[in-house]
Amino acid sequence: MYLIFVMLGVLLYSSLSKAVFTPAIWTLETAQFLMVAYFLLGGAYAMQLGDHVRMDLLYGRWQPRTRAWVDAVTILFLLFYLVVLLYGGLSSTHYAFEYDETSYSAWSPRMAPIKVLMVVGIALMLLQALAQLFKDIAAVRGETL
Repeated sequence: MYLIFVMLGVLLYSSLSKAVFTPAIWTLETAQFLMVAYFLLGGAYAMQLGDHVRMDLLYGRWQPRTRAWVDAVTILFLLFYLVVLLYGGLSSTHYAFEYDETSYSAWSPRMAPIKVLMVVGIALMLLQALAQLFKDIAAVRGETL
């Protein structure tokens, strides 16, 4: 969660460097990479804590068993999405290593490190979604894990 402060520091440095001296070419892309890390690594953690955003129009009124049933069904869609995303991420990461891919910007950083981080974040989210599915199935059955 502290990556957001690092990203803010990078963006502040970017603003100051543009105002005071020659602007740094690495700041915007670094901030983007930090935001990717923050978002992808924080997703599984937020899901583990139950701090992700929900549409609570009806959900809050339902019984815990009904909520678990709906969560178990919807998490199947999430699992499908994450598997497809992981497949694409692995393919993209393989490409980045094989061809030594760089960004098209003037700074031109290597793309492999951020793509590895992307795959790790997706894999962690997939594992957390599986754990949540098992918890929901147990709740539907009236058991606790």
